[in-house]
Amino acid sequence: MDDAAEVAAALRTVAAETVGVDVERADADSYFRRAALIQVGTADRCLLLDGVSIDRMPELDAFLDDRRVAVLHALENDLDPLARKGVLPGRLADTAVAAALLGLPTGLSKLLDEVLGVQLTADKEAYQRADWEARPLSEGMADYAAGDVFHLPALWHELEALLAAAERSSWYQQELDWTITRAGEDTRDWTKVKGSGRLDAEAKAVLKAVWEERERLAREHDIAPNRLVHDDVLRDLAEDPARSVEELVRRSPRRRGLLREHAADLLAAIERGRDGPHEQGSDGGRRWAPEDKAAYDAMRRARADVATDLGIDAGVLCSSRPLWRAVAGRPEDGIELCTLAELRPWQTELLVDVLWDAYRSGFEPATADPGPGDPSSGDADRSDGGASDPEPATHTRGDGGASAPTL
Repeated sequence: MDDAAEVAAALRTVAAETVGVDVERADADSYFRRAALIQVGTADRCLLLDGVSIDRMPELDAFLDDRRVAVLHALENDLDPLARKGVLPGRLADTAVAAALLGLPTGLSKLLDEVLGVQLTADKEAYQRADWEARPLSEGMADYAAGDVFHLPALWHELEALLAAAERSSWYQQELDWTITRAGEDTRDWTKVKGSGRLDAEAKAVLKAVWEERERLAREHDIAPNRLVHDDVLRDLAEDPARSVEELVRRSPRRRGLLREHAADLLAAIERGRDGPHEQGSDGGRRWAPEDKAAYDAMRRARADVATDLGIDAGVLCSSRPLWRAVAGRPEDGIELCTLAELRPWQTELLVDVLWDAYRSGFEPATADPGPGDPSSGDADRSDGGASDPEPATHTRGDGGASAPTL
């Protein structure tokens, strides 16, 4: 559908209590997320709404009201581009969140195969790289886009039943609410640059200043931040600041023409960082004692044991970064520990005693080698981005691609 005047009538042909919704984006080089295509449908029929020719979709917003459930997969990727079309679904379901809490695959293709026995034949990787703003859509692109929607209603009904049978429906609702809230927040931060936690105070100050300047430039010119200058280059500049435009441009292995346009602003930011107050980080710059590291490791092991018993990933039960924050806060009891870690009620109920016992065990005579740096080094939780660094992998706004569900 590329005519806004026909959208309302077309939506009536897919009217059902539960509909699948998906978004194909074309914003890999942009700061702001935008929908090139919005798919809405059921197993019988799917509409492809052209986000290139239709700027606003009030008819779709009215369609996705409280009377029907809009089922998405990893909705945190789609809510912002939908909102930019004026679409705010009233009732949402997320099959990725449900799957994670059931210990099922969170990738849509594998999940459909395991739960419904449906095998998608399209080359997902190829179509994720496709130009979704190109018109007309090829037949293969249209089939791929529809395939992501056709089965979502049936998949959700199966997962909803499994959640109820496992007595995890309340877990799901808490995680869904949290995911929706997080999707509406700007969680980008300079401390998420991989390796930032290992920098000294002066280098952190430079990194913060140049990251904030890159963010300002990227937002102002609608450029993907990593397209302007990659995180790895920012970290390198923080450790060894460039002193000229030519030196700064040479540090970047790609897109040097674009970087040259904004190099003067970035150089000025480097100087501001070097001359300004030094950053101490979330732990106030203190070094981690052996007992801190022991408590942190004990909590991670205890959490992993509970996750194994539940049949879910340890990072879904509780990622490691919150445990790191809890240790830094030196809690006085289990409830305070869970509060510092910002755990949801279902997580607190499962972990409060286990984590508190593990935390206290770390302050018994320690035998573990604390090693260099902070105690979260080596974390590989799925929900922390699967990185070996303490900072989770950065999912940069506007860099394109779908990120795994983060619980």
